[in-house]
Amino acid sequence: MKISKRHKIIIISSIVILVLLTVVSYCWSRKSVSVLEKRQQSQMSPVIMIPGSSATVNRFDTLVAKINQRDWQNHSLLKVKVYNNGKITYTGQIRQGDNEPFIVVGFENNHDGYSNIKKQARMFNTAFNQLKAQYNFNNFKGIGHSNGGLIYTYFLEHYFNERQIRIKRLMTIGTPYNFAEPSNRRTQMLTDFIKNRKKLPNNLTMYSIAGSENYVEDGLVPLSSVLAGKYIYQGEVRHYTQITVTGKLAQHSALPQNQEVLSLIRRYILNPHPERARPNN
Repeated sequence: MKISKRHKIIIISSIVILVLLTVVSYCWSRKSVSVLEKRQQSQMSPVIMIPGSSATVNRFDTLVAKINQRDWQNHSLLKVKVYNNGKITYTGQIRQGDNEPFIVVGFENNHDGYSNIKKQARMFNTAFNQLKAQYNFNNFKGIGHSNGGLIYTYFLEHYFNERQIRIKRLMTIGTPYNFAEPSNRRTQMLTDFIKNRKKLPNNLTMYSIAGSENYVEDGLVPLSSVLAGKYIYQGEVRHYTQITVTGKLAQHSALPQNQEVLSLIRRYILNPHPERARPNN
């Protein structure tokens, strides 16, 4: 049977399209495999930090500077700001060969309140997706000060379902899991956190740090509100530890500079090394 010219064109076009689709599919698969291989082989394990309400990406400058004074690694500091319109800006850079940089993610919308915590968690997820695509790390550690710990909790329960990336350790500092409410009256936020606790990574090691000026509060956050974190994390993650620091610089806003808190970060969050302190000259 003789094939018409029109049918020949259709057959040739179909073959060309099939070949193109095969090539595109092959290239996409190779790229996906390449990304996966880079991620699996990556030695980077960043410490991603979220500041609290009203704080900027500069919130942890003193913390990082003090740790770098004590630590031989001299960790890089990258600051990421997420704007309400979706724009993301980067300040600083990760030094080549630095496998444990500090990354601070802050927000234009840095206001208090449960509704804003949800928005900030969504914004953090956007920034996190950019960071993982840019740096291909397969694990990370988290630090959240004050409401930063609430943002981390909401993020872990609603957005973080990575199979190729693991959050190894999380430390929240002065985080008000029940806002300023007394322990016998749970906020809607705490109720929701408890309801969704099954979504937390079960291989997570979690540290909740509370400050105490007078064994009742840290000058802003009730101690009972910080301790309420146990109802969310305890028994759901691999390890949950509650630590209370007192004395000098135990006030809420000063906690990230507290010497004991800095020691806890070096001991429990940063990857272990034979000797963390700088050698004496």
